[in-house]
Amino acid sequence: MSKFIRYSSTRLPTLWGEFDATVYQNKQGEEHIVISLGLLEREKEIQDHSILMRVHSACFTSEVLGSLKCDCREQLEYALQAIQQEGKGAVIYLFQEGRGIGLGAKIKAYALQEQGRDTVDANTELGYAEDARSYEMVQDIIQDLGIGDIRLLTNNPLKVNGLIELTKCTVERIPIEVGLNAINENYLKVKRDRMGHMFHENLDK
Repeated sequence: MSKFIRYSSTRLPTLWGEFDATVYQNKQGEEHIVISLGLLEREKEIQDHSILMRVHSACFTSEVLGSLKCDCREQLEYALQAIQQEGKGAVIYLFQEGRGIGLGAKIKAYALQEQGRDTVDANTELGYAEDARSYEMVQDIIQDLGIGDIRLLTNNPLKVNGLIELTKCTVERIPIEVGLNAINENYLKVKRDRMGHMFHENLDK
């Protein structure tokens, strides 16, 4: 994969305040976007304190259609609000739909879930890894923004370890437990029990 470089940037007013929206692109034309606050106008080569960050994969069904089958939209909105309150931070928004398998395969996986499979078994039955995402592009983005230490909004310890390995940054995990509902409760239990995600909230009550 070729290096991702800053391609375009603008100010973007949102429901959660005004942010910088910056698109990163590689030579193959692949794109990801960073929604940030207080990072583009830096004076130092490395940011002088740890940065609140979420590395978030696209979820069309939740974020656009309002699906209740996952907690993605609530996590994204929570992260944007938290960064706005902090006054500095970033959401690195990666176009890796369905944990990297694409929208069409994700809908196939949803159909299998309707027949009783869980999210892990549905993906593997279709011939995919339970989580096919990659994070190599995050290294390029973090270097461009001059970020040193990270406070990462995630429940996934594998994401923490992956970013430490890729970026060599100090990464502190900040829980982001939002979006639980009666429909996605079993999905969240599978993420906890089979994928190692960490939840303080009692999903078994």
